[in-house]
Amino acid sequence: MHKILVTGGAGFLGSHLCELLVAQGHDVLCVDNFYTGGKGNIQHLLDKPNFELLRHDVTFPLYVEVGQIYNLACPASPIHYQRDPVQTTKTSVHGAINMLGLAKRTRARILQASTSEVYGDPEVHPQTEAYWGRVNPIGPRSCYDEGKRCAETLFFDYYRQHQLDIKVVRIFNTYGPRMHPDDGRVVSNFIVQALRGADLTIYGSGSQTRSFCYVDDLIDAMTRMMAADRSFIGPVNIGNPGEFTMLQLAEMVLRLVGGTSRLTYLPAPEDDPMQRQPDIRLAKEKLGWAPKVGLEDGLKETIAYFRRTLNA
Repeated sequence: MHKILVTGGAGFLGSHLCELLVAQGHDVLCVDNFYTGGKGNIQHLLDKPNFELLRHDVTFPLYVEVGQIYNLACPASPIHYQRDPVQTTKTSVHGAINMLGLAKRTRARILQASTSEVYGDPEVHPQTEAYWGRVNPIGPRSCYDEGKRCAETLFFDYYRQHQLDIKVVRIFNTYGPRMHPDDGRVVSNFIVQALRGADLTIYGSGSQTRSFCYVDDLIDAMTRMMAADRSFIGPVNIGNPGEFTMLQLAEMVLRLVGGTSRLTYLPAPEDDPMQRQPDIRLAKEKLGWAPKVGLEDGLKETIAYFRRTLNA
């Protein structure tokens, strides 16, 4: 059993991770500034004796004693990270520096939740970990894309310079219960619009593709990476390689939700990638991991969650 710090622990992914770690018997310290996370996500954990909640912003140093660190803190949807782009960059960069400093002092193993956005609008398809990416460094998405790229740089420099025990995972589109209903991401957008009887908004032609990983599969991969041999530090792609167009996703949501919603089209956002699909051969080889939950099954669970949330 470990004393484990989860930054961003009250967020979508963080709350699921905390839930699993608590169930496994670890002592979990959840840290969040509640910029996009919510206490409701971890409410059911507050009475657990091995769970502790601390309001804190990772752009400031943190002095605690832990054996493992999962660094998840950062707004992950364009609506949220573009609201305060300077703070988004600071969260990725200063947050990484502060958590790496903590790991150095406590000799903790530390995992960075990086992102498929480091690949930008890719020229290589599907994306392998060896691909360096095609990212606009001055666009409206750069605060997140380049912030995460810089965080990876810091992790590998701490590994080379200080022999720190690091792990880096690159997370592709993930969905599931506890997503923020107004985060602007395509799965939550479509489901909430369909449940409200509104038209489903498609940006661009709808031919752009994404790959969608259910949250339980993602958390399983993340904990496997933390437990992996010290020699395997990543980066490693974590995602579901099943590829769907936005039109296919919209039609599936409409079929599962029912109702009379239609499709409406708006211009595509600036720097929006046309294709996104992970090559997960490395995760299969090194972690023995592959996603188990298909898109339709995962959408049913997510729709049920949003139905309960909107009704409440």
